[in-house]
Amino acid sequence: MRISVDAVLFDIDGTLVDSTGAVERTWRLWAEAHGTDPDEILEVSHGRRSEDTIAMFLPDEQVAEATAELEELELADLDGVTALPAAAELLAALPATRWAAVTSGTRRLMTARLEAAGLPVPGVLVTADDVTVGKPDPQGYLRAAARLGHDPARCLVVEDAPAGIRAGLASGAAVLAVATSHDRFELEGLGATEVVDNLTRCSLETGPDGLVLSTP
Repeated sequence: MRISVDAVLFDIDGTLVDSTGAVERTWRLWAEAHGTDPDEILEVSHGRRSEDTIAMFLPDEQVAEATAELEELELADLDGVTALPAAAELLAALPATRWAAVTSGTRRLMTARLEAAGLPVPGVLVTADDVTVGKPDPQGYLRAAARLGHDPARCLVVEDAPAGIRAGLASGAAVLAVATSHDRFELEGLGATEVVDNLTRCSLETGPDGLVLSTP
């Protein structure tokens, strides 16, 4: 498949960066401290803002403090955070004005993880700090497209999590789903434009009229 767009909007965790080990360790530490089942948290947390996940398990008045506590745990654990296959090569092929990242994490944490993985921090980085509603709401992707100066309908969202895929689709963008953290069959049922196993299956051409992403 060939997808012609003006810009590419990437998720970070699970799409560009493999942070699975750190994410699981920190959520388990946090859950133990708060008497919460970590497996239940990990079942619903992927692709969502931490505060949205925590609000499912704690009273409203505790959410802000608990979210800040989790972030400190996450910033202290960058062990094993690495770039996913082909992420660095794909980003290097993109003009800086043609890509952005949209994440459910905070700016501090996502900058730290990108740097730990040896990946560039984009000029347009929309984080949990920049939105009032997290994924699956499209607000983050709409803001990223606007900051780049491109119509969302002419953007490609690259995502690994169901919440993010739904957000990309709701923004009006084409969506490339990568089956790095979820079963491919699960992702294929969400309506993404294309589903690939990982970014090594993709090639990118740039030209005066935009970008063309090709998949087998």
